[in-house]
Amino acid sequence: MNHSQANNAPTSADSRPKSSRGEKIFKRVLFAIGLVSFVIMIFTFKVSREQLLTLLRRSWYIFPAVIAMWIPLYLMNAWAWRKMLQGQGRDEVSLLTMFRWTISGFALNSLTPMGLLGGEPYKIVELKRLVGTERATSSVILFSMMHIYTHFWFWLTSIAVYLLLCLVGNLTMSVPIAIVLAFGGAFSLGGVYLFRKGYKHGFIMKLLRGLGHVWGLRKWATRMQVRHHDALTTIDSQISQLHSQDRSVYNACFWIEYVGRLLMSCEGFLILLMLGVGNGSTLGGYLLLWLHSMLILAFTSLFANLLGFIPMQMGTREGGYALSAAQFGFTAGVGMVISVVCRLREVVWDAIGLLLMKKK
Repeated sequence: MNHSQANNAPTSADSRPKSSRGEKIFKRVLFAIGLVSFVIMIFTFKVSREQLLTLLRRSWYIFPAVIAMWIPLYLMNAWAWRKMLQGQGRDEVSLLTMFRWTISGFALNSLTPMGLLGGEPYKIVELKRLVGTERATSSVILFSMMHIYTHFWFWLTSIAVYLLLCLVGNLTMSVPIAIVLAFGGAFSLGGVYLFRKGYKHGFIMKLLRGLGHVWGLRKWATRMQVRHHDALTTIDSQISQLHSQDRSVYNACFWIEYVGRLLMSCEGFLILLMLGVGNGSTLGGYLLLWLHSMLILAFTSLFANLLGFIPMQMGTREGGYALSAAQFGFTAGVGMVISVVCRLREVVWDAIGLLLMKKK
């Protein structure tokens, strides 16, 4: 039996391989980093106790809805990741298990600088016990690629929405906004192009070759290529095969993630409804309010991702929400309320994610 067949053999709950000592230590280190970052974030939360209590009193009925709406969003993420895994062979992992790992992975990404430095290795360590290192690594990389890839499409969609609202006279165009839209469009199109190339041909080996030209990383990159050449080549092959051979899985994952991006706009929509702002109670008014929520999220996420080295993006999103809300006709205070409610939601889900890491 070859290696891939061994990985595809069914694994019962009682016969699952145990984590090695090194893996246990690695997960404990990730948990400790996440916990320390979480505590630092709590103590640097730039909202006074009185302001927080006032906000919670005003939004007590909407805050549970904001928390709950992320359950289907995380489920969609886990579903897309599971489909990636199924596209590579036999599936041995339940959606519920991958749902739990997804929440913990996003919590670690949120709490660690630059993101992706905690959540993705954690998911690989958890998954490789069941499907092997190569399938675990390639499925996690594929999902992360798709998650980022759809973000570029979300930004492009938001730019198109902004231009459409300008044409109908709802929004105005200025030189600074035109520059932001042009930069965002070029950045997103460049990202789409690079990711499509990566999907078609793989990118791990190319990335290592590129790092081989970076001072200080040359020896490490060369050593990685020599020691893990076969495994890395297999991962690249699995990445390209998904795009070229199983388009149904690729397309399904894309639409799951893209629709999830659009549904994230409902968070700002619910908060704006709670604040009583908008254009009346008509269907058109609700649609316009949702589109504005989508644009606020898009502009804020673009701003925050450019400064993604800050843990939990402390301060960057708050400023992004305030500036974005003001641009779309709301007061800066409305933007700050959105940012605080979203931050509180993130605190809750990050805490849940860390707790789920301790679940056996």
